[in-house]
Amino acid sequence: MASNARHFGVCTVAVSSVAVLFLAALLITPTRGNAAGGRYSPGADGVGDPYFPNYGNGGYDAQHYDLQIRYEPKTDNLWGVATIGARATQGLSSFNLDFVGLAVRSITVNGTAATWSRTEHELTIVPASPINDRSTFSARVVYDGVPNEFFVPFFGHQIQMGFIDTNDGAIVLGAPEVAAFWYPANDHPVDRATYAFDVTVPKEYGVVANGLPTGTEAHGDWTTYSWEATDPMPAYLATIDIGKWSINDYVTDRGLRVIDAIDPRGQHESAQKALSREEEILAFLEDTYGPYPFETAGAIVDPAATFEMETQTRPIYDGAPEDFQVVHELSHMWFGDLVAVNRWKDTWLNEGFALYTEALWEDREGVRTVQVAFEQEWAKIPADDPFWQVVVGDPGVADIYSWPIYLRGGMTIQALRNEVGDEDFWRIIDEWLEQNAWATGSTEEFMAIAEQVSGEDLDVLFETWLFTPEKPPASAL
Repeated sequence: MASNARHFGVCTVAVSSVAVLFLAALLITPTRGNAAGGRYSPGADGVGDPYFPNYGNGGYDAQHYDLQIRYEPKTDNLWGVATIGARATQGLSSFNLDFVGLAVRSITVNGTAATWSRTEHELTIVPASPINDRSTFSARVVYDGVPNEFFVPFFGHQIQMGFIDTNDGAIVLGAPEVAAFWYPANDHPVDRATYAFDVTVPKEYGVVANGLPTGTEAHGDWTTYSWEATDPMPAYLATIDIGKWSINDYVTDRGLRVIDAIDPRGQHESAQKALSREEEILAFLEDTYGPYPFETAGAIVDPAATFEMETQTRPIYDGAPEDFQVVHELSHMWFGDLVAVNRWKDTWLNEGFALYTEALWEDREGVRTVQVAFEQEWAKIPADDPFWQVVVGDPGVADIYSWPIYLRGGMTIQALRNEVGDEDFWRIIDEWLEQNAWATGSTEEFMAIAEQVSGEDLDVLFETWLFTPEKPPASAL
C-alpha cells in the first residue's frame, strides 16, 4: 500500500463426571476425527494479534468464499449471500466471523439453520450440531444494508477505507482489515482462501474483482458479473469494484493475462501512460524476485481512491498513477500477498520491501543508485525528527502505516545488503519468498533466515534499524 501524496524519491460447562460428558457427546454426533474425544468448545474470537485482538478467528481454517453481492449505487444498498467453506481445527460448539455494521437475516451451517449473536465486530454462530475437529463444513450468511466506511491512521492522516461509494459505483480497499465491512470473514492475513464473486449491478455499470472473469449474465435492468480467484488470498485483499470502466485486457509476452480497469473520469492519459509500462515492470519484478506468483495481474484506477492498495492480482490506484506507484504496488504481489504478515506489527516487511523495489527501479532507470537513494533520504531527516522515534519492528497500532515503516524499512534492507553482500542478500530474499510462500512471515523469521543464510550474527544491525528509536549513524547504512 502506498500513499499517493509521497514518492520514495522523494489482523464452562459444569458436569458431574467425564463419563457423562463423553456419552453426551456421543449422542450429539460421532466423535470420528475429533481429537478432543467428543469435546467441543467455542472457537476463539481472534487469532492472537496483540495489535488487533479481535481480528481473525480461531478454531477453523477458511478455505473458500462464495460471495453473491447485489449492489445499487444510487442508494448504496448492498444485499449479500456469503457461503464460507472451512475446515475445523478443533471440535467447535460455536465459531466466529468478523462482520461489522450490516444486518444479518439468516445463517445456516451445513444446510441447517443456526443461531447467532453479535458484538460490534464479532458474529458468533452456534450450529444446530457441533462440528467435529478436522471436518469440513460450510456456513451461509444472508445479510444486507449500507456498508460502513472507516478511517485508519496513514502517513499521519486519517484515510478513508472500506466499501466506498463513489459517484459512479463503489471501490473496496483497506488495511489492516476491510473484509468485515462488506462480507463475513476470517479477517486476518494468517487465513487465506480462494474466492468466487457473483456481483449484480444495474446494467449501466461494470464490475472488476480479483482473479479472472468467468462470465456475464444480463437479466432485465441488472447484470451479474462473475469472477474467480483461484490463488488463495487473505480476506483484506479481496475486492469488488463497480463503475463505468475502460478496460485493457491483454496477454504479456511471458504469457500472463493482464486486465486493467480505468475510470475515464480520472486523468485517463496519465493512467494509460503509467500502465503502458506495466508489462515492462512485471518483467523487471520477475527478473528481480522470481516468477510472478498469481494467475493474472492488472490494475483498477479510480480517482475516488485516496491511496494505492495492493488488492491481490489487481491493485487499486488513484486517478493518475505514476510508474513508481505501479512498481510499488506490483512488488506487493511478492511482499504482502504471496508472503503475508504474520502479525500487523510486521508491516515493514511489506512496505519496506515495496519501497526498496522503488529504489531498485530508480537505479534501473538511471535516476540514482540504491545506495545513493537511501543515503540522500537518510541525510534529509534531522536526528531529532520524530521520524526516528518510530520503532519499525514494533511500531504500535497508530504507526503501522507511517512513513518510517516504508523508508526506514527500506533502509534496513539496504543496510542488510551492505552487511552480507549481494550474493547472500539475494539468497536471503529467495529463501524468504520460498519458505513463506502462500503463508505468512514475521520479523523474527526474517532475521533468522538472514542469519542462517549469511552465517553472520546480525543482532546489532537489526537492533539498530528496527528496534532503536533514534537515528542510526551514517556508517550503519
